[in-house]
Amino acid sequence: MPPNRSTLIADIVQLLRWTWLALPVAVLAGSASALFLWSLDQVTGLHWRNPWLVWLLPVGGVAVGFLYHRLGKGSDKGNNLLIDEIHEPGGGVPARMAPLVLVGTLVTHLFGGSAGREGTAVQMGGSLAALLARMFRVTQENRRLMLMCGIAAGFGAVFGTPLTGAIFAMEVLVIGRVQYEALIPVLVASLVGDATCSAWGIHHTVYHLDVPHADGSHALFNAVLLGKVALSGIAFGLGGRLFAELTHRLQRGFARAVPYAPLRPALGAVLVIAMLFALGSRDYLGLGVNAPPGGQVSIVDSFKEGGATPLSWLWKTLFTSVTLASGFKGGEVTPLFFIGSTMGHALGGLMHEPAALFAALGFIALFAGAANTPLACTVMGIELFGAHYAVHFAVACFVSYFFSGHSGIYLSQRIGVAKGGGSEHLHGRSLREVRSGGGPASERQPPL
Repeated sequence: MPPNRSTLIADIVQLLRWTWLALPVAVLAGSASALFLWSLDQVTGLHWRNPWLVWLLPVGGVAVGFLYHRLGKGSDKGNNLLIDEIHEPGGGVPARMAPLVLVGTLVTHLFGGSAGREGTAVQMGGSLAALLARMFRVTQENRRLMLMCGIAAGFGAVFGTPLTGAIFAMEVLVIGRVQYEALIPVLVASLVGDATCSAWGIHHTVYHLDVPHADGSHALFNAVLLGKVALSGIAFGLGGRLFAELTHRLQRGFARAVPYAPLRPALGAVLVIAMLFALGSRDYLGLGVNAPPGGQVSIVDSFKEGGATPLSWLWKTLFTSVTLASGFKGGEVTPLFFIGSTMGHALGGLMHEPAALFAALGFIALFAGAANTPLACTVMGIELFGAHYAVHFAVACFVSYFFSGHSGIYLSQRIGVAKGGGSEHLHGRSLREVRSGGGPASERQPPL
């Protein structure tokens, strides 16, 4: 039955309202991401030219710790604060989160801390979205949509993956459910955020998945290859779980060892410097997309034969977990790309398959397991590497998601559909509650 005229007009009005909410968020988030990415390149280059700066990592960490302690007002909760505010609006997202996380992340990278960039872009996007929501005096439901738009725009802009950014914002809130009520706003926000970032002249890393085929086919139904991909998916899921659990446990350990929060980064910095000199390599400092001068391991290099060692993934796990757990700022996602791609490189060698293919699988699948976002990560594989291996991307991401269990880097995620049998009692609980063994803080079920 075709829609009547009034229904069609109402749909158009709703579409325009969503676009009106999403556009200013996207432009601000995309511009903020552009500023951040440009600044990140500058401080990374400065660190590479002055490697002695790593000795000042404790000083930089304490400075950031005191900055958050005096001015943060909850900003130190990072992405989890955004997720909590979308589920159950409370104290709000402070506008100061954007400049604080920008400065904190740049300080981390200037002195060599092992961290990422997604957390910074997402938090800036969410903080700016919350600021606009207060300025526009929007309703609670529209404020929730604007926060999701901020997440989508920040994620899509920082990685140059607009479709992934939109799906990520809908998928990351509740494990096993996608928030389709935000479909149009987050898509608009992610597309415009990415376009805005590009308009400022920011260019993203291009990854080349060059895998030769003797017969010219794409081997979509090669059962042996798909079996190897599934096995690697198990490893990626366990790797993502290891990273998440290690980071959370270290965070508790730092809190016990150093009760005064601003001083915890100093202890983390000392441990990072100790690992640096014990290992004798600077490859695991910083972002990790490209290797530092004289370095041999990076995300880009992992796509080449011989571009990673068998334990590169483990070293990056340790460096990043210590950095973030002790209180340094940044994101987890780019380090997860490093961990996944180098683990995939090692698995490809063991399974006698192309290193580039398994590096690409690890790049997206380990993140899928750690963030509980298999759909977004499958689409990310297609956006970054092309659709040639779309089926393989899906198999790796879905298997990784299942085997990562009820763990993850975002403890505010709610469980909508539990993984595995006999876990129905977890429905509606956050990962934080599952880890603590306590009951849900609210009887309200996660949004459908």
